[in-house]
Amino acid sequence: MNCPPAEKALLILRSAFPEASSTALTSLTIGQRDLCLLKLRDLTFGPRLTGVAVCPECNERVELDFDSRDIADANVRLPDFQSAEKTNNEFVLNLLGWELRLRLPTNADLISLSPDSNLAQMKLLEACLLDARQEGKPVQPADLPQEIISAIADRMMQEDPYLNISLALKCPACGQEWQMIFDIVSYFSNEINNWAARIMREVHHLASAYSWREEDILSMSARRRQRYLEMIGVT
Repeated sequence: MNCPPAEKALLILRSAFPEASSTALTSLTIGQRDLCLLKLRDLTFGPRLTGVAVCPECNERVELDFDSRDIADANVRLPDFQSAEKTNNEFVLNLLGWELRLRLPTNADLISLSPDSNLAQMKLLEACLLDARQEGKPVQPADLPQEIISAIADRMMQEDPYLNISLALKCPACGQEWQMIFDIVSYFSNEINNWAARIMREVHHLASAYSWREEDILSMSARRRQRYLEMIGVT
């Protein structure tokens, strides 16, 4: 899947939920989308996740080994695709002297963004900020002070709990503690790509050894394919 992350996410969701319309899938908030991907990943590869992070203090490689249930409760409900495209996900944020009306960002918003990160952040803010007033006077997104933008981000994460999935990490070498964003889109899509490449290699080995057709090899269970691979010396 050689495309931007938001489009990768949409491709995976379309394959997993063929009954859902494209509008419903793109209307999912980022947190809803990532929750769906996390649950799909559980069903596909299991709840255990591994990886490597780099300590920001000493550059030590830190091995990750965690369970998806540490991120999302096993009983958490997936969004209703039938109503997703009809939900506006709007909320009001009142701060001292400020009244802001916003909506949560969706996968459609991310698909439309520019590759330039600075422009993308402003475009996303413009899309999600429906109205902003300071002491009753309208304010444009570009004129919002940084502390207001930070407050908006904090409130969005409260409204959409899986908007930014973070892992609390600690370096075993220097003791540094930090938070790392867990990108389920990249993680899951990389796993799918690796799985597809492995299956193609297995088909190649078995077809070469036994002259079997691809569809016959793919119809076998993974365990049975593995037994045949072991018999021809492939591990």
